[in-house]
Amino acid sequence: MAVKLRLKRMGAKQKPFYRIVASDSRSPRDGRFIETLGTYDPIKGSEKVVIDEEKTLKWLNCGAEPTDTVRNILSHQGIMKKYTELKKEK
Repeated sequence: MAVKLRLKRMGAKQKPFYRIVASDSRSPRDGRFIETLGTYDPIKGSEKVVIDEEKTLKWLNCGAEPTDTVRNILSHQGIMKKYTELKKEK
């Protein structure tokens, strides 16, 4: 099973709110998911992002592939840098 870290859209019309989830790559965007890793709110002034770093690193170490948008969010939070450092240590 190929796991992806992706955004799941929540919220009302014209007011998007996203959850960052780990899901099977074959499931639809807003369908089934394995675990919730955090949230992303693009409407807030500073683009509010809340991510459970421990869970995210666990999924990345297990081979989960982040989508382009999630990769950018993780990079801004510094999680991708920590992941590459952990990978180099091994």
